[in-house]
Amino acid sequence: MTFPAWMSAVQARTETALERMLPSASAAPARLHEAIRYATLGGGKRVRPLLCHGAGEVFGADPVRLDVAACAVELIHVYSLVHDDLPCMDNDALRRGKPTCHVEYDEATALLVGDALQALAFHVLAEHGGSAPMVALLAQAAGSRGMAGGQAIDLAAVGKTLTVEELEFMHIHKTGALIRAAVLLGAETGGADSEAQRRLGQFAARAGLLFQVVDDILDAEASTATLGKTAGKDAAQNKPTYVSLLGVARAKEMAAELRAQAKAALTDFGERARRLVQLTDYIAERSF
Repeated sequence: MTFPAWMSAVQARTETALERMLPSASAAPARLHEAIRYATLGGGKRVRPLLCHGAGEVFGADPVRLDVAACAVELIHVYSLVHDDLPCMDNDALRRGKPTCHVEYDEATALLVGDALQALAFHVLAEHGGSAPMVALLAQAAGSRGMAGGQAIDLAAVGKTLTVEELEFMHIHKTGALIRAAVLLGAETGGADSEAQRRLGQFAARAGLLFQVVDDILDAEASTATLGKTAGKDAAQNKPTYVSLLGVARAKEMAAELRAQAKAALTDFGERARRLVQLTDYIAERSF
């Protein structure tokens, strides 16, 4: 199967699985459930589910079991986007090419959507056979030592000039923690041993930073129509980014370095890691 065909297949099965796992829009409280489905379905590149499936394929994991891990990570990701867009955070009006959840509904509903999606992620993982280590991994990635902590650092950094090391520390948590969780949950689903997980953790660390550097470049260079979210928002809010710190040219050089490092971390897995190699290229070359 070609990479585009594989990617489309994983995205489609993730959408189907999410649709099945989410509460019906007609179930009470109907407006909240409608908003949950609005925020979750019909958009996004599903990069984290793709990484989960790609890592699982290295170890021959059952795709149906990978759907569970992939959806759990994606539910956490969507909750983070809904909260990130709120006026108390980034105050954005556009996400995935449509009005953000709090704009389409209201702030209180959007807050509850995020709360419910976070709870649902752990419910899905626990109910469908996720191990205790998998639940713990996702919880740490989402919490104060992961994504939430990275967001706190990001908010505190507005208007400040960070060093490259400080910016990397922030994004290892804010963006990288959930990308790492996606990779390791896929590997765990396939029964990877501790050494394999260590090497995949090295890959995920580089891939996570690559994703963020490219995101910063796109925010500076791409249009709102292309991105499906407000372009230039980081600069407008005076937030530190790899572009503001290094300039576009050096940020692009850094992306190339991270791309090579991520691929190098996969060398020992050979052809089994071809999807992760292809996903690295996709992350580096994406234009939206």
